[in-house]
Parts: sequence; structure tokens; C-alpha cells
Amino acid sequence: MSDADLIKLYSKRILALAADIPHAGRLDAPQGSSKQRSPLCGSTVTADVVVQDGKIADFAQNVKACALGQASASILGAHVIGQDRETLAETRDMIVAMLKEDGPTPPAPFDDLEVLRPAREFKNRHPSILLAWEAVLAAMDEAQAAA
Repeated sequence: MSDADLIKLYSKRILALAADIPHAGRLDAPQGSSKQRSPLCGSTVTADVVVQDGKIADFAQNVKACALGQASASILGAHVIGQDRETLAETRDMIVAMLKEDGPTPPAPFDDLEVLRPAREFKNRHPSILLAWEAVLAAMDEAQAAA
């Protein structure tokens, strides 16, 4: 990977998102919690959720990932409250398509994910980008199973 590729990949916008992750930390009493780890890079994301009426009512995340994974978690965290599992799963699937097939950017409120499009050329970064999404979906599954 050349220096120019790295500069393009870690744009100022990605670094700004990575530096300001909403809902950082852990919930005191989550209904569901999931820790996901990328075996390729060792990044981890733990998501805690409280679900009411099928939608996320409270959320926290502990993110230990590269700037791309942190940026993805930042975008998720900014808009996750009030979302249902179906919307989050569809968005995750659109991220996969955007990265693997140059598919469309997910719609609002997750359209900031466009900033991660340059990562499509770096397949080893895809799992880190998806970690927060996998963690929140698994945490929702745990919360719904316990309900």
C-alpha cells in the first residue's frame, strides 16, 4: 500500500469520525450485549442495548478498532437509537455490497458511510468496518431472546 493510498483511505473525515464515537462505554443494565472480534486484525467492538417495542432505546459501545472500524462505529452510534433490527441488518448488508460490489451507499440516516467507500479496495479492512454492526445485531438478538 502506497503512502497516497493510505492518505486516501484515512481521510480527514474518517479520522474525525473515529475521534468522536457516540455512546462510547458500557450500559449499566443492558438487555443484550455482544462482543465481536475480527480475527484478521484483532479489532473488537462490544455493544450493549436496551430494546423497547423492537427498537433500540439505549445503546453503548466499547470500540477497540482501526480508524475505519471506529468511523463505522461512529456513524452507527450517531443514528442507532430508535432503529429496529431489520433496518440495521439491511444497512449492514448494504455496507457489504458497497465494499464488495461497489453497491449503493446506505440511505439516510446512514449515508455518511459513503466515506468508507475507498476501503473497498482493502478487503482485509472490511471485517473491522462491519464489527459494530455485527455487535449491535447480536446484542439485539440476545435482548429479544431474553424478553
